[in-house]
Amino acid sequence: MMPAASQQPRLRHFEGMGGPCDLAVFEAPESFLDLLEAEVVRLELRYSRYRQDSLVSVINSNAGTVQGVDAECAGLLNYADHCYWLSDGLFDVTAGVLRRVWDFKQRRVPGEAELASVQSLIGWERVAWDGQRLQLAPGMELDFGGIVKEFAADRLVTMMNEAGYSGMANLAGDIAVTGPQPDGQPWLLGVRDPGGDVRAMARVALNQGGLASSGDYERGFTHQGVRYSHILNPNTGWPVEQAPRAVTVIADHCIMAGSLATIAMLKGKDAESWLVALDVPFLLCNSAGKVSGTLAAPNEIPND
Repeated sequence: MMPAASQQPRLRHFEGMGGPCDLAVFEAPESFLDLLEAEVVRLELRYSRYRQDSLVSVINSNAGTVQGVDAECAGLLNYADHCYWLSDGLFDVTAGVLRRVWDFKQRRVPGEAELASVQSLIGWERVAWDGQRLQLAPGMELDFGGIVKEFAADRLVTMMNEAGYSGMANLAGDIAVTGPQPDGQPWLLGVRDPGGDVRAMARVALNQGGLASSGDYERGFTHQGVRYSHILNPNTGWPVEQAPRAVTVIADHCIMAGSLATIAMLKGKDAESWLVALDVPFLLCNSAGKVSGTLAAPNEIPND
């Protein structure tokens, strides 16, 4: 990933957005990387469902009332609306309430009655949203976990472009770049093996836009011989059947790549045909470990 010695980027590593983050920016001072890291912190504090003082938590605690939001939050809500209809209702930012009954750390499978208790709280079509104001039904919640990390990566690249710098933002595996490296070379990025192998499943070249992956390799579990993925169908409350192990997508923006990868996972056995129809660069590992797609063949590019 590194250019010639005369064109080394300034690097920054930190923890954020639920995982390790890395910045590589050419010709930028440390103070600019401080600004980029601070922006990640700002967005995480604002949209994290884990903080009672976050904007998302405030919105959720006021479910049932009409609430106005600022332009940034409105943009995320409009994008969530677009993803909902693009996915035929599978990508749903109100589906986070399923975490109340699914405990992937404890490897616990909920009963039908438990699932039924939260199913009535899921459904973006039940949210009143006019582009400026929204009203959640009582008990409903928003969860931006599927888009805010990718949005943050795009935001950092926008800041780099506005300041006249080139570089890359990698937020826990979701990546955005300003363009090729100064010497014209692409960024070579490893795609994680969903089987847990320390080697990359493949390496891909990124010249512009963003790259994001979605998979069931971090929070899924096996119970009584059945594997339960954390990729949950909002319509049933159960893990998506015949879902890929992992999907990686390249798009014009990281937020687009991330949502397309997630929707493909939610499409289950139709994931590959759906991505092919969209004509986007992708890499897919199915449940049997077979890799397909248009980005690269498995381990086509050496790891060294």
